[in-house]
Amino acid sequence: MTSKFIVSALSTAIALSLSANALAKDATKEEKSFEQITVIGSAAAINDIPGSATFISEQELEKFEYTDISRVLSSVPGVYVQEEDGYGLRPNIGMRGTGTSRNDKISVMEDGVLVAPAPYSAPSAYYFPTMGRMESIEVLKGAASVKYGPRTTGGVLNLVSRSLPTEGSKGLFNAELGSDGFYKGHAYYGKKKNNAAGLVEVFSYGADGFKDLPVGSDNTGFEKNDLLLKFGFDFGDNEAHSLEMKLKYSDERSDETYMGLTDADYKESPYRRYAASQNDEMNTRHNAYQLNYAYRFGDGYELLATAYVNDFHRNWYKASKVGTSYLEQYSEFEANPTSEGIEGIGVKANNRDYQAKGLQTEFHIPAGNHYITVGARYHEDEMDRFQWQDTYTLNQDLSMTLTERGVRGSDSNRVDSAEATTFFIQDQWTLDALIINAGLRYEDITITREEWSKSDPTRSNGLTKDISNDSDILVPSLGATYTLNDNLTLLAGIQKGYAPAAPGNADQEEEESVNIELGGRYDYAGITGEVIYFNSDYSNMHGNCTAAVGCSDDNIGDQYNYGEVSVSGFELSAGKVFTSNAASFPVRLTYTYTDSEFENDFESDLWGSVTNGDEMPYVPENQLALSVGAAFSSFVFDTQMRYVSDAHADLSDSGRNAIDSRVVWDLAAKYLIDDKQKVYLTVDNLFDKTYVANRAHGGIQTGKPRTLQLGYSYSF
Repeated sequence: MTSKFIVSALSTAIALSLSANALAKDATKEEKSFEQITVIGSAAAINDIPGSATFISEQELEKFEYTDISRVLSSVPGVYVQEEDGYGLRPNIGMRGTGTSRNDKISVMEDGVLVAPAPYSAPSAYYFPTMGRMESIEVLKGAASVKYGPRTTGGVLNLVSRSLPTEGSKGLFNAELGSDGFYKGHAYYGKKKNNAAGLVEVFSYGADGFKDLPVGSDNTGFEKNDLLLKFGFDFGDNEAHSLEMKLKYSDERSDETYMGLTDADYKESPYRRYAASQNDEMNTRHNAYQLNYAYRFGDGYELLATAYVNDFHRNWYKASKVGTSYLEQYSEFEANPTSEGIEGIGVKANNRDYQAKGLQTEFHIPAGNHYITVGARYHEDEMDRFQWQDTYTLNQDLSMTLTERGVRGSDSNRVDSAEATTFFIQDQWTLDALIINAGLRYEDITITREEWSKSDPTRSNGLTKDISNDSDILVPSLGATYTLNDNLTLLAGIQKGYAPAAPGNADQEEEESVNIELGGRYDYAGITGEVIYFNSDYSNMHGNCTAAVGCSDDNIGDQYNYGEVSVSGFELSAGKVFTSNAASFPVRLTYTYTDSEFENDFESDLWGSVTNGDEMPYVPENQLALSVGAAFSSFVFDTQMRYVSDAHADLSDSGRNAIDSRVVWDLAAKYLIDDKQKVYLTVDNLFDKTYVANRAHGGIQTGKPRTLQLGYSYSF
């Protein structure tokens, strides 16, 4: 299957290229832009999409200068974000009741390529692109998202990196300092000359952290660096061909932990961290390589092809026992340290290597009233878990002494891998005011787990486990939009939701659902927005076992089948810009209502005892965001309020409604020195709201307190 697909894809691309060569001579001589792979493309393109769609432009991203994707997405209807570290390094994002843990129920992409380190074999892996360097953000939910897969229930999040200049040169220098030792340096320069262009971008940021350890001078912050290089070249008759190469490198060192606080300690000192977490540290390294090819010919025909490789290494060295009983022990010891100390504290090296690579193609065919897209993708990924655990003693002076060094591979010694072949076809059929979108996606997936003995670090004694599962699936979708008049467009869609079973799913049962949506977009008296009802009816929902949701060490990597679940609700957005002779005042409101229910009884290693009718943890019933701005000739002000209602942390007696409701305000103020320069002040959590972000392992992780950032920006 693999070799046949590769030969077929390459042969098809060559044949299309050769057969269309003559047609290319008829193409117009309009200026070509280098291929920027997007899901939506622009705010204007949303009108024809049969489903909920949000496009966040560069201008919108610059309002608050956010580096945290959690804050960016908090105003997008139908999206749920569970904070963890306060800086957005490891966000937990869900859509329409999918759950939020590690983005494992949505498709996250950068420039149209799956960005998870191993999206099929390890969907919960911890990596997220650097938000601060993105040019725009696209969110797509509903029937139109089936094209992107492999997870089609919730939706698609596509982060669009800096585009190559289409003429002349462009650049930016941005520097920022803030609370808790925060810093940010961001610069890029791009230039186009004749039919070639290049761009280099550097983004570096970090902080000392807002939590306090009781020992030493160790901070609780992070530092992250990102380098992006792009090169583009147009060639051929009328520059019908475009080639773009993208190279990216990033690294991160963060003194982060899963260790939260007991309720009593949170109430007394919410930004405290226990001494037992002082050695916790995450180190990552990411390399990405992407080659895009575009061939435009005839009257709107387009062939796109992308080859990609993502390499990711991470080692999160952290205390492994952080359940409630251990947190109470750490807290009591700090209150009354004894000479015996606490012996046997395990600090695990969660050492893993990931690789994802593939080839994907799309062919766009205009055919009268039809616009047909045919595509294919071959993808391989793997996760290599090679972990060990060291043992420490927490001393009376609250320092930690290494007492036993673990043997590499003695905690986990396995490789999970996947191969996936995908084909899809999508037809957009225009009948005057009615646009019908029909799509069909086919996936052929093989997932394998190979495991060696934990006493065999060289992997020379043969496998102790070798399991493989093959599955194929057809995922149909149907959506439509109908433009009643200049003020109102109706939309409707139905699709099959699907997620492949992970290697740790004992029954190898896929996640499946039927998803519908009904609603409309409106533009009346300057007020624009949309109202959409959605319903997802799961025949089987997955639960992924990760440390992030408090899963036991022995079961991390496993996947559970939760059976029938129903999720429904509606999304509302509305915006208007009020103007006067001296200023403009943009206002935008978004609201999401969600009703979620498990429809069977079962015992869950993640959420406890589940009873028919229970609501899903970490899915709040109500979310609301309100942003208000004021733009004068030289001064610009923006504020954003976010309300999130309470939610379950788990379904134990203590976990129900244990995530309190909260209201958080952010503020941004800018002074425009001239057309190219500005200084700005941003304040996250303006009123210094103290709140519980999550309760992984039973311990409380606290939301970020009030922080101020002062910056200067020069662009051209």
